[in-house]
Formats: sequence, C-alpha cells, structure tokens
Amino acid sequence: MSDRTITGDLLAALPDTLPREEILAINSAPSDIHTHRTYTYNGWSFELPPGVFRPGDTSRIIHDRLLDGTIAVAGRSYAAIGAGLGVEAVIAGVRGAREIWAADIHPDSVATAADHYRRLAGERPGTDFRPLVSNLFEEFPDSARLDVITFNPPAVSTRTSEDPTVVRNVCVGAGIVTRFFDQITDRGLLAPGGEIHLVVSNTAELRTIVAYAVEAGFVPAIAHRQSWEGDNCQAFLFTLTPRDSEHVTARAADRVAN
Repeated sequence: MSDRTITGDLLAALPDTLPREEILAINSAPSDIHTHRTYTYNGWSFELPPGVFRPGDTSRIIHDRLLDGTIAVAGRSYAAIGAGLGVEAVIAGVRGAREIWAADIHPDSVATAADHYRRLAGERPGTDFRPLVSNLFEEFPDSARLDVITFNPPAVSTRTSEDPTVVRNVCVGAGIVTRFFDQITDRGLLAPGGEIHLVVSNTAELRTIVAYAVEAGFVPAIAHRQSWEGDNCQAFLFTLTPRDSEHVTARAADRVAN
C-alpha cells in the first residue's frame, strides 16, 4: 500500500469540523488570562504572569509524551513552537535534549519559559537552551536544523473572543499551521530523520490542515486520539515525517519561483 493510499484513508477517517455553536461551547474565553495564575505539572510549579496562556488538555497530550519519552528528545535538537510558560522546555531539559529552542511570538511568554527552565531544569552539561521571540520560525537562524518539533497551534476555526490575547492563543485559524509547514519546507529546517508532532482537534479545519501537510511533503500518522465526555471534540496527535527530501526540496523551489 502506497503512502498516498494511507494518507487518503487517514483523511477520510478524520471527523468533520464541529459546528460553530459547539466550538463556542467548548472554547469559552478564559476570564483570568490577564491575571497572575499558577499551574502545576509533574510536581513542578509554574507562575503565569498576565497574558501567558495556561496549558489545557491538548497541551498535556504533548507534555505527557515528552515526559514518558514517546516523543524522544534525548541528544537531539528540539523546538517547542508556541512555548508558552515553558513546560515543554523544562521536560526536554530533564530528558537530555542536546538543544532546546523555546519559541513564542509573545515576549513575556518567552521570558517566563526561560525563568521556569532555569529554575526547574537548570544548567545541564551537553544541553544548549535557546529562548527565542519568533513568529513561528521567522527568527530562527539559517543554520538551524531540528530533529524534533512540537506544536499545539491556536487553530480553532471560529473566533471565540475579541480579546487579542485570547485570539493569539486560541483561534488564529488554519493559516498559522499552513505557514508553519511552509516555513519548515522553504527553509529546510527539519534535519534528516527529523519529525514533527502536531496536535489538532476538530474545533479546527482538521482535514484541511492534514491535507496541506501531505501536499507539503509529509506523511502523517495518528500517534494518539483523545475525546472527552460531554462534547464531540476529538483531538489528534499526528507524527509527521518527510515523504522524501526531493519532494520537499522541489516544493520549496516552486514556491520561491512563484
């Protein structure tokens, strides 16, 4: 069976995007995002200044798999895109990543992630910690080559609030994920043997996002599926690997030419 057949079957099996009314019921705007809050994970205590987003259930899908080694980062170059308060960075430090990029568009989030990393993971021989204010990969150096990338994008398809802080963290839409794949392929950011771990739910344009990843040259596999009682939300953790380097290179060249 070809990769195209596998990905076609996967796309057909994905659920439809939920109706707007259901999305709004599931994603009520957080009322405390402009206050000082705390968060606990794995016995670690995190302080959240105003504007820094508190991780939810979909974020913990990634956190748990970094912590148990399912997403392997030991000895590898790792990028947490949308680093938030820094849970992924702390776990990657503890798990022995060679290089950790904690990237976020929000400067206060990057500063918070850096504070938490230094306090909870600390200086570790053989690990370079690189906090970076960046809109996706825009500020990454041209030399960056990443073995592992994780992203839980704010891709909810319906605007759930007029508060720009909520929008930034929840409902930018599918465009942020298509730009994510474009930047990876255009700049050749994924190292040989590298992998992307992406969480998307059916509150987003799920099929559109996965189909775009396939067109960009990646083969998706469902690593985890999660649902919750009381609503129809389904979240998926996809592992994406390059179909072949020639496809990705040709697509990047075509985008530059056009």
